[in-house]
Amino acid sequence: MNGLAGQIAASPAYAEIQRWLAATPPEDLARKRGEAEHLFRRIGITFAVYGEGGDPERLIPFDIIPRIMAQSEWQRLAAGLTQRVKALNAFLADVYGKQEIIRAGKMPRALVVENEALRPVMAGFTPPGGIYTHISGIDLVRTGPDKFYVLEDNCRTPSGVSYMLENREAMLRLFPRLCHRHRIAPVSRYPEELLTTLKEAAPPNCPGDPNVVLLTPGPFNSAYYEHCFLADEMGIEVVEGGDLVVQDKRVFMRTTAGPKRVDVIYRRIDDEFLDPEVFREDSLVGVPGLMGAYLAGNVALANAPGGGIADDKAIYPYVPDMVRFYLGEEPLIANVPTYLCERDDDRKYVLEHLDELVVKLCKGSGGYGMLVGPHATAAERADFAARIKAKPADYIAQPTLALSTCPTLGDKGVAPRHVDLRPFVLSGKEVRIVPGGLTRVALREGSLVVNSSQGGGTKDTWVLEGEGPLEAQTDAPGQSQSQEQR
Repeated sequence: MNGLAGQIAASPAYAEIQRWLAATPPEDLARKRGEAEHLFRRIGITFAVYGEGGDPERLIPFDIIPRIMAQSEWQRLAAGLTQRVKALNAFLADVYGKQEIIRAGKMPRALVVENEALRPVMAGFTPPGGIYTHISGIDLVRTGPDKFYVLEDNCRTPSGVSYMLENREAMLRLFPRLCHRHRIAPVSRYPEELLTTLKEAAPPNCPGDPNVVLLTPGPFNSAYYEHCFLADEMGIEVVEGGDLVVQDKRVFMRTTAGPKRVDVIYRRIDDEFLDPEVFREDSLVGVPGLMGAYLAGNVALANAPGGGIADDKAIYPYVPDMVRFYLGEEPLIANVPTYLCERDDDRKYVLEHLDELVVKLCKGSGGYGMLVGPHATAAERADFAARIKAKPADYIAQPTLALSTCPTLGDKGVAPRHVDLRPFVLSGKEVRIVPGGLTRVALREGSLVVNSSQGGGTKDTWVLEGEGPLEAQTDAPGQSQSQEQR
């Protein structure tokens, strides 16, 4: 990586990695990269992309150079994440309750009551503990040594935590000495903490130790691997809609020994498919009568239906106001400045500066429905301008930030690539966050899109518990150097 180390001062947290890269021949790095791919393929760590032809099952590229954070950095982030998720849960309780934030004029009424993600069936119902989003994935980007922004909130069925866990296992297998030389905060306790959080969500009518299951739409879902992985790690059953039945507003799982009561459902099915009696009548993956059992207090759903309004991109600009309104605090992690195209002044600015902005579809995900203005063609910008004019409320826009990069191993050696970070926040009787999260990396040079469906990959994320490495050892000898850059 010619000249890279000399361009930017090294982060102290990367000192040992820099020495390791300098001592490792490029051919050894390439060999380890191949071993990682073989390992992930053998284990079966894949995701699915449909509608593009060919085999939908794909291997998520894994980069063997970890992303590293100091403990002090992580502690600041954890405090900000805890604050944000508490505010989001308070917002959801308010939306389905008294709607005081609207009455106070802090949020437009139409943005809430006309939102497609609003679930009127939830009005007046409070889940146990007042928790709506038990599992949250908060996407962060870094723009400076001490500056992070929240890019978006994921409060419905956030995915990716299995890759966080498998990435760590891969690094421990491939580079045991390198891992040993760092005081890395563990992530392996996540399944245990997830199960504890789910059990804490048990409904008031739960007769004893809660029976928890994971509800999946089945093997054709893009995150099916993760569903099975997490259920196995927690020691609970994976079920599909046909495995569950509702009797007298109670949910039972069909087993060879007869029906077994279910108390908590970690659902990985979107709201509209959960219960054909309440949502989409044509759903074949849901459970008829499930919402009746839920509203009767006989089963818990995590996450609660209707949480999607909290991660709507049009709601996102108001989250800092939620923190102030519900918690009486200033946000510890800032939002990216955001233009709402439904506002006349914002829309005018966006249309005049499309070559400078990132435009996102409010209901889009996975990197789809997005325009990265500086990298787009004139024709692409013209197309988005027409879309914005036709349906302005469907779009937001944000400035292109100078995102941080991490050293990443590619076909031509180590080079900087843009990254984001998705920590996973668990909300039960307390807020739990394992140190780190899923680092996603844009493998294409200059790209800002990290989504796996758009060619992105992943990295292991190390939060260092100590201030320095342990005794020096090496996994392999050669040269190359780098650091996370800002």
